[in-house]
Amino acid sequence: MRSRKQDHEVKGFQVVENACIWMKAGIVPFKMCDNVYDCRTCPFDKAMQQKMTAIRHLESRGDGTALAEKLRTIYKWHPRPCRHVLTGRVDGPRTCVLNYECYHCDYDQMLDEEDLNGFSRKPAFSLAAGYRLARGYYYHKGHTWARFGHGGRVTVGFDEFLVKLFGIPSTISIPPIGTGVKKDHAAVAFSRRDKSATALSPVTGTVLAVNTKAQAHPEIVHQDPYHDGWLCILEPNMPKRNHKGLFYEKESLEWTDRESQRLLSLIGPEYMDLAATGGEPIDDVYGSFPEIGWETLAEKFLGT
Repeated sequence: MRSRKQDHEVKGFQVVENACIWMKAGIVPFKMCDNVYDCRTCPFDKAMQQKMTAIRHLESRGDGTALAEKLRTIYKWHPRPCRHVLTGRVDGPRTCVLNYECYHCDYDQMLDEEDLNGFSRKPAFSLAAGYRLARGYYYHKGHTWARFGHGGRVTVGFDEFLVKLFGIPSTISIPPIGTGVKKDHAAVAFSRRDKSATALSPVTGTVLAVNTKAQAHPEIVHQDPYHDGWLCILEPNMPKRNHKGLFYEKESLEWTDRESQRLLSLIGPEYMDLAATGGEPIDDVYGSFPEIGWETLAEKFLGT
């Protein structure tokens, strides 16, 4: 379990995890986001926008404010940084010219379109037992991941452990747009020749977009599961609950270590010794050890 110190670690004016954008801007001393950055439906955000409007009215009359001066100190290039700079979604500087009314903003709409077509920046990685885990992603016990993005939308994919476990798939079947999926229930199916399996959804929501490129070329999912190989984007039904039960950062590394040990115990003691010396994970477990059984791997590691 993560400590409070880890959750609230401050680096400059940015908080590592879940800080409200108004806190990141230095406008309020402490406020954690409890709405997965879906500012459009957040009562606190609406109240702060009303307060900022009143302050801007005073500024237009020539009345100086401590808040305006503080923002000029933190963000010397402009006192009104774009909320996407504050959340870390884009690199600054970028200014807001629409009083934080994102629904009128062409730039905000452009980022929405980018979300629905995947995402452009590749993630950084951490290693656990030789397996890569994308930083900032949440991981489900069934070896799928969730990346919470703009407006609370969630991008979903397979983790590297899963793709190395089953090898390059022959087909991938993703629910079509408009389909509802439920957390901990079967969602994305894949096959390898005459064998098939289904992975569990890490969150509950409705499918907004499907990676048709990954469906047409399943090898992409094996080669790049955290970026080009994403599977679908969901509009979550329960944004505040979807984080529960998922592994994040240190927890995900410890969990992957345990999963690796479980797998090595199935393969044999000689491979446990190899892992202890820093050997690379096997790229295609089922292809290398078919005697373990496809169904056994699906049951033990996918929970299906």
